[in-house]
Amino acid sequence: MGEENKISIEIFKIVKRAMGQSSGLDDMANNLVQFLTAALEIKGVTLFVSNPEEMELEIMTSFGLSDEYLLKGAISSKKSIVNLYKHKPVLVKNTSDTDMLQYPEAAVKEGIQSIISLPVVFSGKVIGALRLYCKEVWDISDHDLESLMLFADQVGMAMMYARLLNAFETIRQTVMNVHGVWVE
Repeated sequence: MGEENKISIEIFKIVKRAMGQSSGLDDMANNLVQFLTAALEIKGVTLFVSNPEEMELEIMTSFGLSDEYLLKGAISSKKSIVNLYKHKPVLVKNTSDTDMLQYPEAAVKEGIQSIISLPVVFSGKVIGALRLYCKEVWDISDHDLESLMLFADQVGMAMMYARLLNAFETIRQTVMNVHGVWVE
């Protein structure tokens, strides 16, 4: 793929609308990975959440990739696309010739030529990653990279919003169980 803009304002609006109209975090994440895969005509997309205790990225949802690829092993924060934790996108233009991947042979076997990994950040902390897997080399334009970074930022806000809603609902249910009533 040449360095042309693939992400139009219309794609951005549709992604934003799909995220805002989702019934929950899982629904939003599934819609996002499916839509990005189709709209960008790439192999697949995975949304990871960060597990700081294990120093690993855990798959939240994925689309377009085989189970064999997804189950290849734990994704170590220290070994796989490390610069992500510097809050910067990471571009792997050629998976068969890089030292940035933990499992380069699995990527080649899966038919992945390029990977774009974006940090999902909230309140200054990396809480996950959004990875796009391309069937061919993608010389991504600055415009598209900026657009993808905005998507990743929105995902971070949506993830934290969903967590806050879940916490609020738990508190509400506890108060209702203890007192039998909820004051609006």
